[in-house]
Order: sequence, then C-alpha cells, then structure tokens
Amino acid sequence: MKVSYKKLWKLLIERDMKKRDLEKAAGINHYTINKLNHGDNVTKDVLGKICKALNCTMNDIMEFVDE
Repeated sequence: MKVSYKKLWKLLIERDMKKRDLEKAAGINHYTINKLNHGDNVTKDVLGKICKALNCTMNDIMEFVDE
C-alpha cells in the first residue's frame, strides 16, 4: 500500500496556505515537504507536527491507496 497526501494539499488550499507556511507552522524543513510531495515515507513525529499545526487528525491529511 502507498500513502497519498492529496488531502493535505487540499487542506492547505482551503486554508489559503502555501507549503512554505506549513514548513514554518509545523517546524519541518523543505526536504520533508519534498518527501510528502512524492508520497515517500515520513515519520509519525512529522505527521504529528503537521496535525498539531493544522489542528487536524492524520485522517484529514493522508490516506492509504492501492498502487
């Protein structure tokens, strides 16, 4: 199974945020955003920081998809 972060990008659009805004709000770096862009694995800690910054749950930012 692969992870899709399309929900995260939609949420950013809804909140009128750029990826750079997310980097600052969540305290993550550009490399991590790049990994999310490509659907690569990131740690639970990173996902937790994003959820805390956006006041949402992991279900709001990601989903598992069939390859």
